[in-house]
Amino acid sequence: MPNPYFRFKKFTVFHDRCAMKVGTDGVLLGAWASIINADEKILDIGTGTGLIALMLAQRFTAQIDAVEIDLDAYNQAKENINNSPWSNRIQIYHDSIQNYTINCPKRYNLLISNPPFFTNASKAAIKARTVARHSDLLEQMEILQIAEKLLYEDGRLAIIYPTEQALIFQEKAENFGFYCQRKLYVQSTLESPIKRILLELGKIPREYQESTLIIETARHNYSAEFVNLIKDFYLKY
Repeated sequence: MPNPYFRFKKFTVFHDRCAMKVGTDGVLLGAWASIINADEKILDIGTGTGLIALMLAQRFTAQIDAVEIDLDAYNQAKENINNSPWSNRIQIYHDSIQNYTINCPKRYNLLISNPPFFTNASKAAIKARTVARHSDLLEQMEILQIAEKLLYEDGRLAIIYPTEQALIFQEKAENFGFYCQRKLYVQSTLESPIKRILLELGKIPREYQESTLIIETARHNYSAEFVNLIKDFYLKY
């Protein structure tokens, strides 16, 4: 039987009631996203288990809002947050991000999301997993429109996609008036194709940074760069 939780160094994430479990994508994004000022205001779009919000709360003293549309995931994320050391700095909302955006009076320094990205694949039998995995309820242009409304002028949007979707998203973002400020290519091994791309975009241009992360140098032998990125979170490092 799968373990119902994932234990990190400073917090534990239960994910048995969430359609999408703790995974490498969320961990990479939570560890990689940049914060310019420690007390920035952050919005986690589609928080799921609450993983990314918790990682950012560990890294910085930021005030974090998190939005989750699925009720089971929302309830479990709320429990994970309440049981963490940073419950006073994370506020979670049960809502669609579209509705939240319409009613939100705030602006944020950072929007972050590990969004749904399947578009043509077969739909999951469980509705919650379909919502979590497929882009029907959160399309790429909607994310950009949300960022346009909710970000401060110098704010950033951090996001992770599979390679093809990431390149499409970057092109849409640039046509929409966002500049790519940071980009991380992720490969499982040196010989593997690029599996994921992490993007950080903003309304104003900054010095562009681009790098590649190789996760494994051999089977179960993780690269120094990967270990350095996640060492504050994974128990084994």
